[in-house]
Amino acid sequence: MRRREFLLGAGVVPLAAQTSMQRFTICFFSKHLPNLNYDELGKTLRDAGFDGVDLTVRPKGHVLPERAAQDLPRAVEVIRSHGLEVPMITTELTSASDPSARTILSTAARLKIPFFKLGYWPYGDSPEESVGRATAGARGLAELAKEFGITAGFHNHPRNVGLCGWDGRAVLRDLDPQWIGCYYDASNATEEGAVKGWEVTLRLALPRLKMAAFKDFYWAKVRGKWKSVPCPLGQGMVDWDKVFPLLATIHFRGPISVHQEYQPPDRMAAAREDLEFVRKHLEAAEGG
Repeated sequence: MRRREFLLGAGVVPLAAQTSMQRFTICFFSKHLPNLNYDELGKTLRDAGFDGVDLTVRPKGHVLPERAAQDLPRAVEVIRSHGLEVPMITTELTSASDPSARTILSTAARLKIPFFKLGYWPYGDSPEESVGRATAGARGLAELAKEFGITAGFHNHPRNVGLCGWDGRAVLRDLDPQWIGCYYDASNATEEGAVKGWEVTLRLALPRLKMAAFKDFYWAKVRGKWKSVPCPLGQGMVDWDKVFPLLATIHFRGPISVHQEYQPPDRMAAAREDLEFVRKHLEAAEGG
């Protein structure tokens, strides 16, 4: 594969072509602000300094799947009126035959939202059958994504196909990288891969990386059992000093979705600290 094809497949623009283009789009995951309406969401995240919103389009989300045609345009218009972008939406789509799939993707594409996150395929008793189900579902959604001109992101998530890295690679191997790629989550990869596995997972994802989710965690014994406990960025087990330089090797520019699975006393103050952490490390990894 030639270098230009690799970069295009990864959703990356070479440095020479980035003269007037914002390098990074850092979003906040709207899941963590469920009670805010579209106007409040846009204003709150603008004031916090974020570039955009990772908008939930799923059951109990900011946009309900069955209301996507009516509510997604309104949500995007209001959020953009505050100067923010909506570069990605988070869905629970796992099949092109889902009754809401065509409406969600066609509406998002018409609104020029470039990326959407797929849903999950849980592991059953047979790993091979589970990967097969995920591959079939992802193939159908990639074909639908191509039809409408929007790119899917396959998220590595505990307990679901994609958690190991190799399995996500198997799902995506024969699918067009222009229309489906990786949505990499360093925290999830560390939870599953600990010392070295997360790095292998990221290296496998790099050639077709589209989006990234940033959150952190640590292990603790809770009521006698070991649990992963969410925490602010930089205070957990994710090796950010290695993650950011690896992303810099392909000049990755997002979108990046900041997740806040922990429960801070002041959510937006904590969000601003997470945002500052991301920006500082991105700048350092990119040489300032």
